[in-house]
Amino acid sequence: MIRYDALDALPVRSALPGLDAALEAGGAAVLVAPPGTGKTTLVPLALAGLLGKGNEVPARRVVVAEPRRIAARAAARRMAWLLGEKVGESVGYTVRGERVVGRHALVEVVTTGVLLQRLQRDQELTGVDAVVLDECHERHLDADTVAAFLVDVREALRPELRLLAASATTDALGWARLLGDAPVVEAEGVAYPVEVVWTPPVRPVRPPHGMRVDPALLTHVASVVRRALAERDGDVLCFLPGVGEIARVAGQLGNIGDVEVLQVHGRAPAAVQDAVLSPGVRRRVVLATSVAESSLTVPGVRVVVDSGLAREPRVDHARGLSALATVRASQAAGRQRAGRAGREAPGAVYRCWAEAEDARLPRFPAPEIKVADLTAFALQAACWGDPGASGLALLDAPPSGAMAAARGVLAAVGAVDPSGRATSRGVQLARLGLHPRLGRALLDTGSAGAEVVALLSEEAPREYGDDLASALRRARRGGDAYAGRWRAEVRRLRAVGAEISRPATRDSPLAKVNVNTDDALVGLVAALAYPERVAKADGGSYLLVSGTRAELRDDSPLRGAPWIAVAVADRPIGKGHARVQLGAVVDEDIARFAAGALLSEADEVHWGGGDVVARRVERLGAVELAVRPLKDADPVAVRDALVDGLRQEGFGLLRWSADAQVLRQRLAFLRLSVGAPWPDVSDEALHARVDEWLEPELGRARRRSDLGRIEAGQALRRLLPWASGDAGRLDELAPERFAVPSGSRVRIDYGNPEQPVLAVKLQEMFGLHESPKVAGVPVLVHLLSPAGRPAAVTADLASFWKDGYRGVRAELRGRYPKHPWPEDPATAEATRFTNARLRR
Repeated sequence: MIRYDALDALPVRSALPGLDAALEAGGAAVLVAPPGTGKTTLVPLALAGLLGKGNEVPARRVVVAEPRRIAARAAARRMAWLLGEKVGESVGYTVRGERVVGRHALVEVVTTGVLLQRLQRDQELTGVDAVVLDECHERHLDADTVAAFLVDVREALRPELRLLAASATTDALGWARLLGDAPVVEAEGVAYPVEVVWTPPVRPVRPPHGMRVDPALLTHVASVVRRALAERDGDVLCFLPGVGEIARVAGQLGNIGDVEVLQVHGRAPAAVQDAVLSPGVRRRVVLATSVAESSLTVPGVRVVVDSGLAREPRVDHARGLSALATVRASQAAGRQRAGRAGREAPGAVYRCWAEAEDARLPRFPAPEIKVADLTAFALQAACWGDPGASGLALLDAPPSGAMAAARGVLAAVGAVDPSGRATSRGVQLARLGLHPRLGRALLDTGSAGAEVVALLSEEAPREYGDDLASALRRARRGGDAYAGRWRAEVRRLRAVGAEISRPATRDSPLAKVNVNTDDALVGLVAALAYPERVAKADGGSYLLVSGTRAELRDDSPLRGAPWIAVAVADRPIGKGHARVQLGAVVDEDIARFAAGALLSEADEVHWGGGDVVARRVERLGAVELAVRPLKDADPVAVRDALVDGLRQEGFGLLRWSADAQVLRQRLAFLRLSVGAPWPDVSDEALHARVDEWLEPELGRARRRSDLGRIEAGQALRRLLPWASGDAGRLDELAPERFAVPSGSRVRIDYGNPEQPVLAVKLQEMFGLHESPKVAGVPVLVHLLSPAGRPAAVTADLASFWKDGYRGVRAELRGRYPKHPWPEDPATAEATRFTNARLRR
């Protein structure tokens, strides 16, 4: 019997006429309705014509898409209860591995992943009259993809198909545009007031990083839960980012009197999920992930404790790793969570952060299409006929870099051809309900690999350890909720594997490598799924063939294995390397087979360790398998290596005599003071013209020692401007020595190209009225004492004789009485000798 009292109490009922008119007019609409108004349960029943009395809507078949399995099951049960029926009669549900739908069901609740598979098999959705996309604000990748495909279906195949996007908090106008300027219908809710209590930690806590949450924050959350129990009536719903945090807070709550503590998440047993959605006998504390944000009404809840954290997917393209990351929950998520406290009566939400921080939170959660691994999405788009997803109706375009990485993975597993179109193998992979990586492993191993694929398709609990083979044995004998779900998935995959299994021919992976043990099979499946994460032990860590380095925990049973395949990894705080979370031991044969596309053998000639390295290397990606010396290396490659050595270590590798060094300094001076045609002899310029001045010596060299025998000065002369005839003016413009008045030829120091220096004894410059010049530039004269020590520095010798000499004479005459110190040095005779020598 239909429970009309419950149906009539749902606030969304008032919006049904407007919703029906919108769908009748254009076939698409956006419904915005607050939590608890009945949009998930009443609206599908109304669309299907199941409300009984006064309902003039003809019977229609309606598919409701939910983002999570727990929400799909709960919504179907709630609708069946409202109709006074059992699940499977008028209302059923289908989630991965479980289908409860009778022959006469008009409403079917499915996960978005199930609907995506259905669309790939039957683009017209034969027999379906309307589709409801519930909780579209969460922006899950499957939901965005389903919406895009359904828009295509309506435009090209089924214009009569009705499409409704429904959510409590969403970008309504954006969804309306996406659905072809569809009308937005808003439902008023009976909103009970929810008091906001700000409860930030007393002491600062570290922000989340990767999967890590500061234990101090979890301790604070547990204390806030205790405070809420003491201050308020009713059940408490506490939001935490993940299973590990739920377990930690549950442990800290311990024994809290006559209060039942329930843990709700995607891995929780169905019995626990059902218990949460039914009124409790005792007062309850429900510790939940974001699965409890939407589509579920937890009866009895009057208080919400919000940790303010959520989990979102992230991809590290540089390391080829994808994982979940802990982030600050969005403002939209905060409103959804708070709304759980006011569904049945006035309530309160305790927010574990400061009020001032709230305005800085993101408005909405990051769309998965912007941050997630897009391999599965790219395959779905390719199978749909739009490899680049450029023609799909999406709220956000997929990032080009992520799509390029996804296409690379798909090409490696044979899912797409060079043009990006799906191959027949790709179509098979898309229909498996698995990530393409895992689908590849299942296709190649058939039902034999089903157990391992099932273990990889839903991450095992951390207590299972990081050894995939040990985790498999634990799942086989385990009696926990995960093991139960794993066995159900194994049954599904074995059925699929039996259909696609190919005979063990010589080309079959099972025939090509030795997999006669469970551990070998586990390693093969992991390596087939993640070929670029096959890794070889290398100096205490492991080098993945992708080039990433990964480390094992000190107590890992994988430690010491020469080769492993890494299935799950993350990057710890402050570490440049990845850390293995789940992996399997493999041998080199499996590594070579699984990552065979990355196998290569090549001659390598390069500069390394201070000399030319020439070797023949067999590689598996970044991993060296075998190395042999190369005696007949390509001369061009050797020359390039030598040039690279000069670039790395400098031209000091050549033989630089004193004359060669002076020549380079003179040329640098002329380049600065005169310019062209005198050559630039900086390191950068010499590298750019290495072919002009170091040949043929460089072409004859084979190693570092040969460079040391090249006379740099002789080679450098090749850069002189011989063609213009200016080379002959080198000694005129920049002479090595200058003839001073005493008759000495003193070397000019061109070390500073802006102003050369002439260091000469003061007495040898008597009689010279002006400072000498080279190429028109006054030389900086360092006048030395008879002992060769600096006495004065000047670029204007005439001024020095007039003004500066008197002071120098007064200071030095008494110290060097044997040397001439005339009163008028400008007219005195220059000399290299003492007075006694002059008299002789």
